[in-house]
Parts: sequence; structure tokens; C-alpha cells
Amino acid sequence: MTLRIVVAPDSYKESLTAMEAANAIAEGVSQAAPDAEVICVPMADGGEGSLDAVLAATGGERKSAEVRDANGRPCTAHWGWLGDGTAFIEMAEAAGLERIAPNARNALGASTYGVGQLVIQALDAGAKRIVMGLGGSATTDGGAGLFQALGARLYDAEGGELPPGGGALHRLAGIDIAGIDPRLADVRFEIAVDVDNILCGPQGAAAVFGPQKGASPAEVTFLDKALARFAAVCTETTGRDESRTPGTGAAGGLGYVIKTFFAAEFRPGVELIAELADLDTALRGADLVLTGEGRLDRQTLLGKTPAGVARHGRQHGATVICLAGSLGDGYEALYEETGVTAAFSVVSGPMTLDQACQNAAALLRERARDCMRLWLVGQRAAQD
Repeated sequence: MTLRIVVAPDSYKESLTAMEAANAIAEGVSQAAPDAEVICVPMADGGEGSLDAVLAATGGERKSAEVRDANGRPCTAHWGWLGDGTAFIEMAEAAGLERIAPNARNALGASTYGVGQLVIQALDAGAKRIVMGLGGSATTDGGAGLFQALGARLYDAEGGELPPGGGALHRLAGIDIAGIDPRLADVRFEIAVDVDNILCGPQGAAAVFGPQKGASPAEVTFLDKALARFAAVCTETTGRDESRTPGTGAAGGLGYVIKTFFAAEFRPGVELIAELADLDTALRGADLVLTGEGRLDRQTLLGKTPAGVARHGRQHGATVICLAGSLGDGYEALYEETGVTAAFSVVSGPMTLDQACQNAAALLRERARDCMRLWLVGQRAAQD
């Protein structure tokens, strides 16, 4: 009987995309088991790299648009057209932290306007369903910039339009939604998130994620108050307070405005990507699943790709092996809680991070080959 092996990794940050990682692992598997059926399903959890993974897994069409980055500068951003009226937008393509040099990060002024411009592009293409991955943002504006790009008017006490950025929201007096693009009434938003933070407070967007975006302690406090002001005015406008809904603090609060005004559905990122990639179909009848990402630790349990893939693999009765760039504290929890059988670091000996990144494909290929050889021995022993 032909062995069925599913290879479903996330990207390995700063070294390999999910598709590149899947191909390297598949090569190693085939070296040890040349007759096996190997199926590659590149995966992600909604953060950076999700667009590449979704397009690779679905055969979707990559589209590009000229938009504003988080600092308002022109940039080329990509999004995906998956057919059947579905568009996939990775917010980091327009407003991602990696687009902004560390010395140019502007915690108070960074805006999600460019993400809204991508939504307009999707509407122009005829989208009726927009799936958006949140993660890797440079912004803490509660989605105000996106809202403005879609036609909302945010104004101060004198009636003037607010400038970009979360810092300006402390002056917000009112919101005029008369100019919102009417096509949005017929669109279903699904938001891929891997955190459950709320908008404001100690576990909110500014407090938890602001420092990594360049916010000083004083700016974190200022932004948190500004987001609270934004939430208060949004609640006055809609009659609903979504600011304590888990996930609204993701991507600097971008999920908040989409949930409040467009009734978005929040879903665990890895589950949504698994659905788009049709992971469960690939897993039917699978004997072995190989997954992984750059680092495995206790945080992997909180919605990261290997944990999600392992849970799906367990449901189909497959053995699951994780290959990671490194193994951190608490990675063993994956064994009991997700169904991972074993986890290995791909690093073969002492080396720098740069060396590991440069040789990531070869390291993955070799470790996948070794794991496959060992697994085959176990299979033969079980049959004897």
C-alpha cells in the first residue's frame, strides 16, 4: 500500500516561505521513501506569510495595488483573488512593521489607510467575501485609517478631518458614515487572528503590542486613551460596544473597526487558512504529517500553525512530527495537548542564526529524511 505523507509547515521567518519549506521537507521525505505519495499544503496562521501560503495552497491569483504604507508613503502591496468572489488580504502587505525601518517607526502616526485601499481593490474586483489576516502590523490606530479609506469621516470638535494615526484619535468628536462605500453592505468579512487581546487596557492593543512598534511608555498610555476615545465614539454611533470582544486588539485594533461596523467574524487564523487550503481533504488517509515553523515553544499552543495542523492530523489518525528551527521552553506541551508525536530541531550542530537561515532548506531536507527513515523502521517493526 502506498504511504500518504502530508507536508504542511508554516514559513520559517527570514529564511523560507511556507511553500519553500514544504518543498524542502518533501524532498527529504522522498529521499527516504521514493514511492510515497507526498502532498504539500503550505500553511499559515493569519500573520506574515499568510498570503503566500494561501495562494500556493489554492492556486489563487496574486494581484498588486499601489497603496500607502503605515507611514503614508507610496508602496506596492499584494493581495489574493481566490475565485468565487473571495479575496484574501494580508494587512501586513500594506501596513506591516517589516516595511518600516526601526528608526522610521511612528507609533502615534502609523495608519491602516493602505489596508482600506486594498479592500477597495477587492471590491472593484467583485469580492463578496473578504478574508483578512491580521498580524505583523506597524499600527495602533484601531482601524481608523482603514475606515477613512472606505469612506468614513472622522472629525474633531471644530469639524476638521482627523490626520492619520492612533495618536489623533484623542481629538475625535464624531464619525460620519454617510460616505461609506455602499458595496460593503454585500460583503462578508472573515478575520484570521491568533491572539485574543481586547482593544484597550492592560491586555489591549497599545499596552501589549505598542512597544514592539516603537511606542515609548508614555506613548503607550497616550495611545490606550486615544483608542478608548475611539471606542466611545464608535459605540455612540452604532449603539454597540465591541471593545471588549476578544481579538479586537489584534493588529493595533484593526479588527475592532471591522467587527464594529461590518460585523466581521473572528476565527482562529490557522483554522481559517486550513479551510481555504482544504487541509482536511489532504489529510484523509494520511499516514504521517510533517509540519513546523521557526520556533516551537509553549506559545505555539496559542493558535500557531504547528498546533493547528497537529490537531487536524490527530482527528484523521495520522502521526504528526514537527520540525523547527529551534525548540524553546514548554514545547513538550504539544505532545499532550495537540497530538504531536515528536518534535525536532533542524539545526545539526553549533551555528549562528544567520548560518541556520542561509542553510534552512538543506537542514529541513536532511532532518525530514532522517525522521522519515526512523518512522519507516517503526512501521516495519509494527508489522512484524
